[in-house]
Amino acid sequence: MATHTQDPGAPDPSYLTFWRERHLCTLTTPRPDGSPHVVPVGVTYDPEARLARVITNGSSSKVAHVRAAGAEGARVAVCQVDGRRWATLEGRAFVRTDPERVAEAVRRYAERYERTPAPNPARVVIEIELTRAMGQG
Repeated sequence: MATHTQDPGAPDPSYLTFWRERHLCTLTTPRPDGSPHVVPVGVTYDPEARLARVITNGSSSKVAHVRAAGAEGARVAVCQVDGRRWATLEGRAFVRTDPERVAEAVRRYAERYERTPAPNPARVVIEIELTRAMGQG
């Protein structure tokens, strides 16, 4: 069986390149009943900080699911696929409202997706502290 494990803090160059290309991703969060909630999102990957970031509205279901997990954070996954290339990042998610952290997430989003999102005073960032990375870039 082939292994596609990556070090989330030091991925292979092709894996990192894949995460820097413009791709729609999915975020999977646990609902209170334990079932998966999967939604399309934009994701940025920062291996040096071992973080993935998702900007979103503070009133979204994904934010509610992460907050419901409490101080230990929610176990989540983000994924992207393009033909035979795929990548998944897993870790503990936390909702951050600090303006500097949100601004950094917006900056990274604008860089990856080549567009700056409209201002949103209710915007937050879901930061995922990465524990696992897999895929084939």
